[in-house]
Amino acid sequence: MNGIKDRLNRPLQDLRISVTDKCNFRCQYCMPADIFGPDFKFLPKTEILSFEEIERLASAFSKLGVTKLRITGGEPLLRKDVASLIGRLKKIPGIKDIGLTTNGVLLPKLAKDLVDAGLHRVNVSLDAIDDDIFKKINGRGVGSDVVLKGIEAALDAGLGVKVNMVVQKGVNESEVIPMARHFKNMGVTLRYIEFMDVGNSNGWDFSKVVTKKEMFAMLSDHFELEPVDPNYFGEVAKRYKHKHTETEVGFITSVSESFCSSCTRARISADGKFYTCLFASKGYDLRELVRTYKEEEPLINEISSIWNQRRDRYSDERTEESAKAKEKIEMSYIGG
Repeated sequence: MNGIKDRLNRPLQDLRISVTDKCNFRCQYCMPADIFGPDFKFLPKTEILSFEEIERLASAFSKLGVTKLRITGGEPLLRKDVASLIGRLKKIPGIKDIGLTTNGVLLPKLAKDLVDAGLHRVNVSLDAIDDDIFKKINGRGVGSDVVLKGIEAALDAGLGVKVNMVVQKGVNESEVIPMARHFKNMGVTLRYIEFMDVGNSNGWDFSKVVTKKEMFAMLSDHFELEPVDPNYFGEVAKRYKHKHTETEVGFITSVSESFCSSCTRARISADGKFYTCLFASKGYDLRELVRTYKEEEPLINEISSIWNQRRDRYSDERTEESAKAKEKIEMSYIGG
């Protein structure tokens, strides 16, 4: 199959699987410290999908057109033996690309094992080069050098690397140019992400958003950028490259330029809930199905039914009022 298609002609191609809801940061974007403090109760082990269950679900999704997997969290490198999961997923027929989103802290220890298991690339979250700004954002007093060492370890191990920077007005917009300069010199792709209203705990409103248009104007005062064509249908980043180089910058524009009509992405939380949108309120329980049925057909049928009925257009319809009124799943739970 080429993928399930609903009325908006959106195939299901890209699956993001959260393997833990825990993280070693408490950043203000997805895990504010006043909510995710030391007494916060994370999911018990019995509620989290086992590697065998994740493998079975990924196999079912592959038969419905999914070719790309991204392992997420929380912080996925906190999940014990996560490299062995990569190895299992790599063997699934039809899966062509496996990536992982991480804060980078554990990459010096784990990058080689991940590559040996079959991981292709990592997306590393880094919202500032400046130590004071970065320490304030991550809430743990961790300097940016720890993440930069992780990026170097990933590159040395042979992983493809992209750096994700969430830009928030009044917090880190001063880092847009220093980040671009640093990663241009490294030859590493940098993606700027508009501050989004994921979940209900990050204090989002429109006044805190730095749009792609604003960031592009800032960058154009310092760099010559030229557009890059999309690699595939449903690619969410608006891509550019530094002139006379192959080094890219990109923009994720969920707030200012929505891409609901071409979204091909689904998500599974660590406890097996299936979400058809990053801004969803409701997930569909696949954990119960995978623990009840040994056959693959019930899983395929349920996933197909859910995706065929999706009508998610949250970013198209977002207003200041609706963003505050709608209860949404937290970023730390769904993985981004």
